[in-house]
Amino acid sequence: MYKGLQHEYSSTLKSINRKYNTISLFRLVVAVLFLVNAYLAIDNYQNYHFYIGFLLIAVFIAVMRFHKAVDTKRRLMQHLVQINTTELEYVSDSKLPFEHGAEYIDFKHEYAYDLDIFGAESLFQHLNRTATFMGKKTLANQLLSQQSQEQIRANQEAIEELAADLTWRQDFEAHAKLSSDSEQLVQKLKTWSTAPSAPIGKYMQLLTYCTPLLFVAAITTYFITKEYVFLSISSFIFVFNLGLLGNFFKRIMLENANSEAIDKALLHYSSLLSKIEKSTFKAPHLLQLQQQLLLDNQRTSVKIKKLSELFARLDSIGNLVTTPVLNGIGLFHVHTLKALIDWKKKNGSQLMTALEIMGEVEMLNSFANFAYNNPEYVFPKLNDSYQIQFTDLSHPLLNKKSRVGNDVDFSKENFIILTGSNMSGKSTFLRSLGINMVLAGTGAPVCAAEANVHPLNVLVSMRLSDSLSDSTSYFFAEIKRLKQIMDRLQNERSFVLLDEILRGTNSDDKRNGTIEVIKKMINKHAIGAIATHDTEVCLTTNAFPTQLANKSFEVAIVDNELYFDYKLRDGICQNKSATFIMKKWGVI
Repeated sequence: MYKGLQHEYSSTLKSINRKYNTISLFRLVVAVLFLVNAYLAIDNYQNYHFYIGFLLIAVFIAVMRFHKAVDTKRRLMQHLVQINTTELEYVSDSKLPFEHGAEYIDFKHEYAYDLDIFGAESLFQHLNRTATFMGKKTLANQLLSQQSQEQIRANQEAIEELAADLTWRQDFEAHAKLSSDSEQLVQKLKTWSTAPSAPIGKYMQLLTYCTPLLFVAAITTYFITKEYVFLSISSFIFVFNLGLLGNFFKRIMLENANSEAIDKALLHYSSLLSKIEKSTFKAPHLLQLQQQLLLDNQRTSVKIKKLSELFARLDSIGNLVTTPVLNGIGLFHVHTLKALIDWKKKNGSQLMTALEIMGEVEMLNSFANFAYNNPEYVFPKLNDSYQIQFTDLSHPLLNKKSRVGNDVDFSKENFIILTGSNMSGKSTFLRSLGINMVLAGTGAPVCAAEANVHPLNVLVSMRLSDSLSDSTSYFFAEIKRLKQIMDRLQNERSFVLLDEILRGTNSDDKRNGTIEVIKKMINKHAIGAIATHDTEVCLTTNAFPTQLANKSFEVAIVDNELYFDYKLRDGICQNKSATFIMKKWGVI
């Protein structure tokens, strides 16, 4: 599908480029004709030169607008070509050209760092198809938090619907790529929309309407009567109006200082919101988001487009040619300021809500793209009886051709003690469990043939590091993480994954500590798994046969080579590989 769309959009882009170049040439011809007409008018003025010049100016403005519209279509088509090119590269495993969200890495988060949620080759990078700051932030937040079952089901339905509509998704993504927003710009909008703005006083408002009317009346009377007294009056009013502008100049410049590039970003936001408003959705969550943009039968996209126009008008105060004329005659920028204040008073509270909805749809769009690229994945069935079952579970970031799936069921025993030699697949299996539980908790499909899940908070201790910045050793960092996990379990049942804990202690201390941790996990009704190399820890299952189960990954020696099948088995690991590898490589 991607290859066909890439070819189709490339052909359309060539056609648009030809049109774009033709219009550019025509615009140049009109400009040259205007200059020639002006030269002829100076050399030998005739009345028709004035009309020709006026006509050429009108044509030039019309061509400019048409040229801008074609340029927008051209850039949109360029993005559509690029989207399908990158998706082709992605599904062929040749490139991962998407933003990786490294700025969201939090070493203290309960699972984000351990499960590679952010950073190079991360889950976020595989998922991310957002183009605005709000979309990116919403996707990141979704991956960092556990949703309610109601919200998960709503997301599942929305993702399924969007996954089936490739054209809509790509068109929405391409429109999002037209914007050039940033965190700073969004923060400016938030600050502006929530900061109070003092209204213009009633008497001052009356004055700002009266003086322009008096100017028009005076100048019109002058042209009718040819009495210079009216010209003098109009000149006085003109200067008076500029004085009034000076009274508002500081406020206007303050608003303008906070509006750099905002007008263009708002225009793109308006375009994205309009696509949401005009779409025919079926999923309740999408309909709910759409309805929030149609308050009082007024489209939010239209309101935001109006705000973009107001900021653009205000920004024109820097034009030294038009500003004196527009304000001397009609106090243009004062009225723009008033309109901006009125807009904020009436619609300010809706602005950030609209941007959050836009980000939510971008987030759902990313998950839908993930579902489309992985049709073999399934949306988990949800239960409220703490059942967690996966059939053919695997890691979604591994190569499809080489990854190995496993079945796992936590219904009979809540906790697994996992053993196996190095490189046998223990850590990958734990990460497979964790990352799929995270996906299940967002409403996204999971890398499995079947899944029945009770969504739970995921708590992980797998990949910790020394912290020089806060003088934290590896061991102390691990103890802090275990304390964090125990505190969470005190309040709510959770899904816990532990990989070879207490590495910085001696064998007996490590074994005893690990056993005590397992016992406490059981007492707190945790569900999950712990990986260990100490087979004596596995004997704990004898005391808790209905709560603990031993599972393992084995390694075989075939033709004097290690062979890993990465298949999960019942029982304790029997084979060991460390001594064999050291002998084979001449270490011992």
